[in-house]
Amino acid sequence: MSPSRPAAASRIDAGRPAPPLTPLGPRATEIVAAARELLEAEGPDALTMRRLGEVMSMKAPSLYKHLPGKGAIEALLVEQGLLEIGGRLREAIDGLTPAKAVRPLLDAYRQAALDEPNLYRLATVGPLTRDQLAPGLEDWAGEAFLLVMGEPYRAQVVWSAVHGMASLELDGRYPPDTDVERTWSAAAATFTAALG
Repeated sequence: MSPSRPAAASRIDAGRPAPPLTPLGPRATEIVAAARELLEAEGPDALTMRRLGEVMSMKAPSLYKHLPGKGAIEALLVEQGLLEIGGRLREAIDGLTPAKAVRPLLDAYRQAALDEPNLYRLATVGPLTRDQLAPGLEDWAGEAFLLVMGEPYRAQVVWSAVHGMASLELDGRYPPDTDVERTWSAAAATFTAALG
């Protein structure tokens, strides 16, 4: 998420359409869909051209006729992940005041991570190949934080915190006696108070 847009004054209008994604042919679309299923079912280590070829009942070299390689497939999956996370965040906050939108924003982000943890990690962890993404997608996906928090760096702080919390939860890194729901509630209350 880059700092680029001011917050809405009263009620949030999060309806700006997403930028168009990288266009794909029908077979490439099938390959990316199969890759997504494989990623979620078997984890990131299973996402190889050989394994994908097995799933698609194709020889791995045949996949290269439709997509240039694993990196391209991962970039397309990152696009899908960012598009879906951004869409969920926008839907959660649309029409709310910033103070009322903090908790729905955090809940939507957390749920996106919990629903498809491997896609979430692929889209949000490690270096981002921005040059392979649809132009404007990264900003669009994270803009909900800016619309709620109203200031670019405060928005980045909130995103950084909830990303860390989601990652800790997915990795089982909170101590066993932690009430994770209470942790998320405390974060929402803190960030709401920051809107003053």
